[in-house]
Amino acid sequence: MEAHGWHLLGDDALLAQCEVQAHRASGPGGQHRNKAETAVRLVHLPSGVTVEGKDERSRTQNLRIALRRLREKLARRAWRPPPRRPTKPSRPAKERRLETKKREGRKKALRRGYGD
Repeated sequence: MEAHGWHLLGDDALLAQCEVQAHRASGPGGQHRNKAETAVRLVHLPSGVTVEGKDERSRTQNLRIALRRLREKLARRAWRPPPRRPTKPSRPAKERRLETKKREGRKKALRRGYGD
């Protein structure tokens, strides 16, 4: 599968492409969070993208959070701007622009004293 489709895979297929690492994370949650390895780090092997989920005290919730973050990162990496189609200004637009430039030039020439 190409890079632009990874974020569209299902949870199981996306997890199959990842290395799941559990580790301890500090922060709010008290002794349970500091003792148990509830934080989850996902490394997406084909792309090398790494995300962490360590907001909650539950490993399954953190895995869900990490999967959502991984999807968002992969979607941002897959986004390509639409192709630009160059356009030409219309004839009236060109005439308006040139008339404005002439008017400004005359105004500046009057300031210099060459307008006579």
